[in-house]
Amino acid sequence: MIRHLRRTVAPVALGAVVVLGLAACGGTTRDSVEAEQPGPAGEPAATADPNAPTREGLKIAFLPKQLNNPYSDVETGGGEEAVTELKGEYKLVGPNDASASSQVSYINTLIQQQQDVITIAANDANAVCPSLQQARDAGIKVVSFDSDAAPECRDVFINQATTEGIGQGLVQMASTLAGGQGEIAILSATPNATNQNAWIEVVEQELQKPENSGLQLVATVYGNDDDQKSFQEAQGLLATHPNLKVIVAPTTVGIAAAARYISGSEYKGRVAVTGLGLPNQMREFVKDGTVAQFALWNPADIGYLAGYAGAALASGQITGAEGETFSAGKLGEYTIGAGGEVVLGPPTVFDASNIDQFDF
Repeated sequence: MIRHLRRTVAPVALGAVVVLGLAACGGTTRDSVEAEQPGPAGEPAATADPNAPTREGLKIAFLPKQLNNPYSDVETGGGEEAVTELKGEYKLVGPNDASASSQVSYINTLIQQQQDVITIAANDANAVCPSLQQARDAGIKVVSFDSDAAPECRDVFINQATTEGIGQGLVQMASTLAGGQGEIAILSATPNATNQNAWIEVVEQELQKPENSGLQLVATVYGNDDDQKSFQEAQGLLATHPNLKVIVAPTTVGIAAAARYISGSEYKGRVAVTGLGLPNQMREFVKDGTVAQFALWNPADIGYLAGYAGAALASGQITGAEGETFSAGKLGEYTIGAGGEVVLGPPTVFDASNIDQFDF
């Protein structure tokens, strides 16, 4: 049976797969919550009206970490699908690199263009904060997705899954592949990526537990979500740590680059690669035995959910307060959790038995 990524009210069970403890949002009725959220400076607090109609013609802009990134392309494609369903105006802008400050100029331009909603996957939580706050002061709703901005600078955050669950799952996969003991290393994206750093922190915490005492984290390196640099970092890990057992890459660019390097090297069959990847990018490495298992949610659903959350905010149906609920089209009802976080739901673990059942 296909382990599905979408959810309506109940979380999807993963059976015997390794990603455990990923909490899905609960569901209350949409008109059971009336909440107040502080408005921009000098304005009264906003009040949610869950029965307000969804506005048509909303201008909803998507600002991913970088353009021409396969993962980001799938995410924003889901956002475009949502905005089209909502009869809004979809806009895609973004930098070609994932540096900390590369998104700031785009936010400023979107403010000038008087967008109704800015949805952003932040390269650096704090670097984008002042501009996002200016957007909110101008009445623009801000939704962060995939990689959070500083909470005080956005209204809602669309998270793939719980931070703890992703970090725990990465350790569990690494432990399985290493046979419970040996050296592991992390190949991450950028040093300032909010989501990457949060997952790595959980990984480090998990490695302190007695059941993981046989695993030794020997290095964390950064490929900056660039294919060639990630490939070179994977090479460097093996040159420095020849006894390495597992490379854990919580980034789709990094896991594909590491798998490509290992598949054509003397380390194939000796060094495992796991982490978070796209099935279409990873299929050949699963088929040739380089990668035994990896995990991911459906990136398109993240963008889709962000689009609907933005429309709900701009329509006054929600303010971003905990306990509010909103409809996300084909994904069903979602409830806002603590800190304005909305969790998409548990990811799927991919291996040779199921990878051909997915196309993204």
